[in-house]
Amino acid sequence: MLGQMRSPESILHAIFGFAEFRDTQRAVIDRVMAGKHSLAIMPTGAGKSLCYQIPALARPGTGLVISPLIALMHDQVRAAEAVGIRAATLTSADSNRAETIERFRAGALDLLYAAPERASGEAFQEMLTQTPLALIAIDEAHCVSEWGHDFRPDYRLLLPLLDRFADVPRLALTATADRDTRADILAQLGIPEEGMIVAGFDRPNIRYIVEPRSHRTKQVLALVREQPGPGIVYTHSRASAETLAEAIAATGRPARAYHAGLPPELRAANQAAFVASEEMVMCATIAFGMGIDKPDVRFVAHAALPKSIEAYYQETGRAGRDGDPAEARLFWGASDFATARDRIEREVEPERRQGERARLNALGALVESAGCRRAILLRHFDEDPPESCGNCDNCLAPPSALDATETARKLLSAVYRTGQRFGVGHLLDVLAGNESERVRNLRHDRLSVFGIVNAEEAALIRPVARLLQTSEALVPTEHGGLALGPAARAILKGEESVSLVLPPRRERQRRGERVANPIGDPLFEALREKRKEIAIATAVPPYVVFHDSTLREMAAAKPATLAELSRLGGVGERKLAAYGEAFLEVIGRFQQ
Repeated sequence: MLGQMRSPESILHAIFGFAEFRDTQRAVIDRVMAGKHSLAIMPTGAGKSLCYQIPALARPGTGLVISPLIALMHDQVRAAEAVGIRAATLTSADSNRAETIERFRAGALDLLYAAPERASGEAFQEMLTQTPLALIAIDEAHCVSEWGHDFRPDYRLLLPLLDRFADVPRLALTATADRDTRADILAQLGIPEEGMIVAGFDRPNIRYIVEPRSHRTKQVLALVREQPGPGIVYTHSRASAETLAEAIAATGRPARAYHAGLPPELRAANQAAFVASEEMVMCATIAFGMGIDKPDVRFVAHAALPKSIEAYYQETGRAGRDGDPAEARLFWGASDFATARDRIEREVEPERRQGERARLNALGALVESAGCRRAILLRHFDEDPPESCGNCDNCLAPPSALDATETARKLLSAVYRTGQRFGVGHLLDVLAGNESERVRNLRHDRLSVFGIVNAEEAALIRPVARLLQTSEALVPTEHGGLALGPAARAILKGEESVSLVLPPRRERQRRGERVANPIGDPLFEALREKRKEIAIATAVPPYVVFHDSTLREMAAAKPATLAELSRLGGVGERKLAAYGEAFLEVIGRFQQ
């Protein structure tokens, strides 16, 4: 049936159940259908996979998809098979490789997924000559670039494969690529500059919230209480991933940890449980995420600073792929910036350090800003957004800004006059004139900076110290003190001002406040229960059966026949035949 279809529109409707293409999907698909090489930069959730799935079904031959992670490939095959696409993986984790090769040679596959390590091998390329290829898709294409945040050297070995099949259209896809990364992708994969299609980076359904970290566990637990549905909490270490998972689980919410230190079978089990769950929280290091194609993640929290703006965008982009409201919460501390700068100097090659420092400074601008968070993100990717988005913390509750230049100069002077080796607590005692035993013993009560701030200004010392550390006016010493950094001189000489953002008191969000689902609707809940029952019986995640958006349409439209059900978004022919009667039965029961 699939092989007889040649119209992308007919495939979109009959297989995937959608009435029309979104945004730039049509432009990308048209280029592939015309046999042209392309780079598509599309935000997560914009339907990148359709851009290669539909041409693979519409063009003669099998579509080859090169993907970086086995887990991601298996998820994509499972979703493809659910709508009737003949798909398979050829990886080291597959026990049926001989069968897959035979299916490929027989032309019985619409899509074949493989990792770049395999795709660059001679034996694999020789096998590819035995069946016509409809296209070659390179997913997560930012991995090809040394400028990218997920660099994978094997991606840079793909050009000989692509050139060997020069007449086969190649399509590189990514959600994250700044100007340098885009240029590198085009060069490394042999794609002309006119073949680049940028759909934009905005994810309007994600609410961005940034706040200073005061007590990591308490802040994360408060967020989890507010947010129903699946979530991801990124943290800096394996130990904190374990600790946070235990703390969340103690509240009764399902939670698991994921990091590189776990045995592979436990990592796989935890990932599978998260993908299948409708409420689990995964506490993880950045080892988790790129292989997850889960559309119903309702929040992503960073309990520590991400590596870069690109990494932050990529990681927060795992929330709300289904288009429903989602939240990205970032908890940051001044020590994060010191740790990041130390990592750059120790681990990054000298020729790449300047770029990494610029990326870190961009993060500093994001967390310090009193302006629109989304605008900062989008300008980083060379877009020209409005000044206000209406869906970030600063737009929803605008903070005030205070000129803290004099307070900063007093703090920097205190750091210098006390010998550049004390922490902010001791510096505050000196500045506020607190005659503690330590202050007297060190004779710091005799310094000119002793007692030069009043009670109101003393309350600003800690946030100002945090702010000065993000800009390298203050840097930590080996033993936890503070010393003057390279940016201190300009402030002390009056050449630079310091503006401190004072966030307003924000009302705590009520649980489920922004969830689009009709909470309390008994028909919707019954449809969700039927979906869960089918998902368990067929060993697939609930979202593979139907997305929440489709269930909402069902609950609102209450279709009585298969024909009426087929007109809802996300109901293609295969799902209609497999699940239609079961859902109509639930709706009919409520109608009666």
